[in-house]
Amino acid sequence: MHENFLNSEIKNLHDSLSVHPMYKKVRTMDDLKIMMESHVFAVWDFMSLLKRLQKEITCTELPWKPSPYPKNLVRLINEIVLGEESDLDQYGEATDHFSMYLNAMKEVQANTNRIYSFLETEDFTNLLEVEKEFVQFNLNLSKNGKIHEVAAAFFFGREKLIPDMFTTILSDFEANLESGGVETFPHLKYYLKRHIELDGGEHSHHAMDCLVTLCGDSQQKWQEAINCGIESLKLRQKLWSDVEIRISQKN
Repeated sequence: MHENFLNSEIKNLHDSLSVHPMYKKVRTMDDLKIMMESHVFAVWDFMSLLKRLQKEITCTELPWKPSPYPKNLVRLINEIVLGEESDLDQYGEATDHFSMYLNAMKEVQANTNRIYSFLETEDFTNLLEVEKEFVQFNLNLSKNGKIHEVAAAFFFGREKLIPDMFTTILSDFEANLESGGVETFPHLKYYLKRHIELDGGEHSHHAMDCLVTLCGDSQQKWQEAINCGIESLKLRQKLWSDVEIRISQKN
């Protein structure tokens, strides 16, 4: 692995997020709803990071022109888009992962009004401050960030983190949810297991290869990428810590 991946702050943030104490606090259906109703915004804005990578690295304009990027990188991005935007659900039907998560929310009777309202209006008024900060960072990065910075947030803050994070969440939910664990919620269980499988395998490797290709031997690009990865992880930590506080206050 590239030496820049050994950055100690990145590693420490990754490790702490992999075992964040919030996961064990989710015991009741109300706890689960609080978590999912905030996490859905992170599920949604993930696609803007991916779409920026696709827009820049592949060709999505008319008339089509060959991409100036290495063709193996074009293929990697298109393969990730295929999996994220048109994966197969547990019934073998094509769906995107955001819709898959919405189905899991409806399954546990979590409130989807805020996310649907946001998608319709793009009005941040109804978002909590930490949700707003998280989403605005990723949307601004998607629109205005350097492409290697986008790739860094995509890799460090999502594809490398999610399999470890979701593995712990799945285990803790199985042990602590009073409803009987995720076994009683097949949509949620499938969503978590599918991301552990995909992001722990080909997607994280593709995202890593993408970042290495885009940064190359440029120390400036690597430093900018590391800084962006750190900020992405810190914002995720703030989001989870806020969820933990709200669950504790409720109880």
